[in-house]
Amino acid sequence: MPFANPFGTKSAEPSGAGLSMISLRNIEKYFEHGPTKTFVLRRINLDIREGEFISIMGPSGAGKSTLLHLLGMHDASWTGEYYLLDHAVHKMKKNDRLELYKKHFGFVFQSYHLLDNLTVYENLEIPLSYRNVKKSDREAIVADVLDRFSMVGKKDLFPSQLSGGQQQLVGIARAIVANPKIILADEPTGNLHSSQAKEIMEKFKELNQQGTTIIQVTHSEANAAYGNRVIEIVDGWITPEKSTAA
Repeated sequence: MPFANPFGTKSAEPSGAGLSMISLRNIEKYFEHGPTKTFVLRRINLDIREGEFISIMGPSGAGKSTLLHLLGMHDASWTGEYYLLDHAVHKMKKNDRLELYKKHFGFVFQSYHLLDNLTVYENLEIPLSYRNVKKSDREAIVADVLDRFSMVGKKDLFPSQLSGGQQQLVGIARAIVANPKIILADEPTGNLHSSQAKEIMEKFKELNQQGTTIIQVTHSEANAAYGNRVIEIVDGWITPEKSTAA
């Protein structure tokens, strides 16, 4: 007998071409221990539209970051169907997924993940070099992003010379430097003071208002309030949704 969703929610039906930027259908992830399976995600059905600002919440170990990294194609060991725009991700080869990720996604990590031996400018330039953007264009793009984030005066500093909030701003700037359609953020303010966290969330709100789709994992109700939807995960299952819209 199929194992029922304990929250009683029905599986979502496909929303139709052109309506969803991302569609997940019956996504599951588990680890095998001999004959036993330990599930991390169970029958995930989710649609995300372009321009949304979504917060994924739930207790520690519920599967939040696992889902985020699955969306970001950092994890390929799952079952089910994943559609991104007109691409069936679950049918794609590893290298094709990587190219799709580079084209559409930016990722913001809790622990910044800046390269310590590179300056702010160089940290922002390196994602563009991976995309074979020519040097003159890289210079123009990085200069524009430095200006947008009010970091022109810090372009020659190294990460160790910045505060935590400043390092995370560089992390966000690096995530958007290639103009992605989607930003994924894993506990982006988890290591910051409240004033720094507010600055980061205001920047996310600004980017979202400019059309970027944002999906964040957070434990913070205050952070979740910046978005328009909350996806709550408990024991790998998505619970009934709630809206943060006024």
